[in-house]
Amino acid sequence: MIKVFLLILDPTNTWERIELEKSLHRVVTLFFSFALPVLAFGCAVEAWGLLYLGEMQGMVDDRVVRMPAGLVARYIGVEAGLSLLILFGGAKALQLLGASFHRRHTYTECFAAVAFALGPLFLFRALDALPAMNTWICWAIGAILAISVLYRGIPRLLKPDPSNALGLYLVSALVLIFLTGLAHFLAVLVLEEKILAGHGG
Repeated sequence: MIKVFLLILDPTNTWERIELEKSLHRVVTLFFSFALPVLAFGCAVEAWGLLYLGEMQGMVDDRVVRMPAGLVARYIGVEAGLSLLILFGGAKALQLLGASFHRRHTYTECFAAVAFALGPLFLFRALDALPAMNTWICWAIGAILAISVLYRGIPRLLKPDPSNALGLYLVSALVLIFLTGLAHFLAVLVLEEKILAGHGG
């Protein structure tokens, strides 16, 4: 998790260290040493907040309501499942995008770029534990930081041709924003019991 903050606060030196850490350039190692712990931490803190601090509800007469455990489990399950799908699928999408820009990249390189980019998005879900914090503001903070990390990561890890680097970044950033926004929208629908509603409390 410290690496997420370093990527945000000291991106140049952190990316240099990442380039030297060849062990991190294996999908399994990177998943278990970085992506999964950050995702699990963000989801766990958010779940704790929903269970024990509650969620702000109501448009005019705001009130804080603690969420039922079953509903929180469904919400976190959908959120985590879609996050993993975006992580692995996003790496494949980045690989295909790179090929469309006439450059071949390995899946491992693309997975590393996407995993590090999604780190802030996964981590800043923890802010959603605060009842007064709007869930879309949490997502927006994470998304802005994610595309900032991706901006530095694509040249470092994928080394695209300079003439194609900006195009690859812009398309990749748009894809990640769209996918993470859609996933968050679906997860919120679960929390609001508009889809996958359970029976009983």
